[in-house]
Amino acid sequence: MGSTVTDDSAKTSPASSRPGYGALLRTRGAWTFLLPGFAARQPFAMLTLSIVLLVQHTTGSYGAAGAAAAVTGVSMALFAPYSGRLADRYGQRAVLLPGVLVHTVSGLSLTALALAHAPLWALFLAAVPTGASVPQVGPMVRARWGVKLQGSPLMGTAAAFESVTDELTFVFGPLLATALCTAVTPAAGLLTEAALTLVGGLLFAAQKSTQPAVTATGGPAHVEHGSALRIPGVRVLIVTFLGIGSVFGGMQVSLAAFTQSIGEPGLNGVLYGVFAAGNMLSGIVCGAIAWKTAPQRRLLVGYTALALTASALWTAHSVLLLAALGLLVGMCIAPSLITGYTLVEALVPARARTEAFTWLTGAVALGQAAAVTVAGQLEDRLWDGSGFLVPMGGTVLALLTLVALRSALIARQETQTVARGVGHRSPVTVD
Repeated sequence: MGSTVTDDSAKTSPASSRPGYGALLRTRGAWTFLLPGFAARQPFAMLTLSIVLLVQHTTGSYGAAGAAAAVTGVSMALFAPYSGRLADRYGQRAVLLPGVLVHTVSGLSLTALALAHAPLWALFLAAVPTGASVPQVGPMVRARWGVKLQGSPLMGTAAAFESVTDELTFVFGPLLATALCTAVTPAAGLLTEAALTLVGGLLFAAQKSTQPAVTATGGPAHVEHGSALRIPGVRVLIVTFLGIGSVFGGMQVSLAAFTQSIGEPGLNGVLYGVFAAGNMLSGIVCGAIAWKTAPQRRLLVGYTALALTASALWTAHSVLLLAALGLLVGMCIAPSLITGYTLVEALVPARARTEAFTWLTGAVALGQAAAVTVAGQLEDRLWDGSGFLVPMGGTVLALLTLVALRSALIARQETQTVARGVGHRSPVTVD
């Protein structure tokens, strides 16, 4: 789930002025944090699906599996803003080291409890610290780009690159989780996720030279300001991002149930990979365009397309049709995410953007958590594929809110910033 921010005003520099990805990747020292960061950010792509596949195997219930995954997602959504603030205040290394250790131990405990057929409440107890300790590596990688490229025209390229990288993890992550859980053992996905978090997180934390400096006053977390939630536009975007989360959660459970029902569980990762690939490809395109259309209008158009395509998922009764629809849905997600993050930069003062961006990321996780719960119940109680009604309901309700309250998204832009991830935004002057 990545976020690229491009300059959307009429004063935007031409797209041709943006340096290419090759120049970005030749930045000295970049690969020292990119490679371990790629491994350590896999939990966000593997965790929910690994839990669903393991718990469904041990309990025989998609409802129980969805509920366990939902507890993890809610915990991550609630704690993500605090993780970003702590990283700003005390440094990334100070947050990562205990975080990856807690996540690894919690993930192993959840695996052991599931295999021991522990009661659902015990799985919930293990799921809370597992979700709360998911390392926010993607935002931290973006923050390190900010250290390397401060004031450079490559900052826009870095934002686009990180969006593509986020989506790439959602291509490989589900494929890897499904392959491990179906070809090796149902616990292999969660065990691998924990191992990647530990090894990648520790290697990433060891790269101290690229870590953003912590100021003597404790960084941005010490700046006093009102909550970003007081801004009406932020609240509208939170609802919008909840709808996007419902697509991720609904797709994960429903694709697993659909492929299981036709006797081809291994296709789950392939279908989800197609969905994620559409997201990644549209992210590449959006990150390369210097937009002139107002972001409010782009969000309305893009989100309408998302709601329409998501509403057709439940009608698919073949693998090919579901793959095609999944690709279209994925292609509609990245533009909505990217434009939403761009609007936050215009709506929220710089001193409050840390909180604003973490709330949006938390909204995606919360929407995903609610979706896996509801979709799991629908799959258990109704027909195979009924969980696809969740993405439809979530996006349609969010679209209605967006249309009704769209005026809240209009604000006077004083500065533009380049995306550095949740909790880490660096201001840049617009020429």
